[in-house]
Amino acid sequence: MHAMQYEITLPADYDMAIIRERVASKGHLLDDFPGLGVKTYLMRERGVLGSPVNQYAPFYLWNTEPGMNSFLWGTGFQGIVRDFGRPVVQHWNGVAYAEGAAPDGRARVAVRERTPIAETSSLPDLVADLTRETAELASEDGVLFAAAGIDPRTWELLRFSVREHAEPGAPGTSGDIFQVLHVSQPERDQLPRGNQW
Repeated sequence: MHAMQYEITLPADYDMAIIRERVASKGHLLDDFPGLGVKTYLMRERGVLGSPVNQYAPFYLWNTEPGMNSFLWGTGFQGIVRDFGRPVVQHWNGVAYAEGAAPDGRARVAVRERTPIAETSSLPDLVADLTRETAELASEDGVLFAAAGIDPRTWELLRFSVREHAEPGAPGTSGDIFQVLHVSQPERDQLPRGNQW
């Protein structure tokens, strides 16, 4: 599994209805995309759910590298490049994935936490802890699914969950909270459960 996200930060007075319309008209195009486990179409709106910015920030869990590459080098991502410029694409090696307590719930929010990994951390112990923590996160009320990853370039760990509800400061919501506009999940059922090594 590979986790991927790009963030397009928009002006403070940007009409976020444009992003909503973009997702409403184009979100379904990846509903059957080969190699894609899940794409959550995410947005942060200044002043909503504690967000300081307007931002469009889709998040992906890929089952296959060819699927991910096909998207990045294909027409879908080129539409983003054409409309917003080429964003930095963040990438984390998958560590763990778990279906949640509400796997068929309505995805309304996503929570992303990124944390630097200390140089003194034992990576095998960290991965074992992340696997356990991901299962615990997934078991929380209203969670559809949860995932964890590590970026070995920057040594950053990622915790990510999609939920029916979340309020800033509530348990399990440390980090950035995004509104979910649409979920494409052609191969969610094929994402490997538990640890990824």
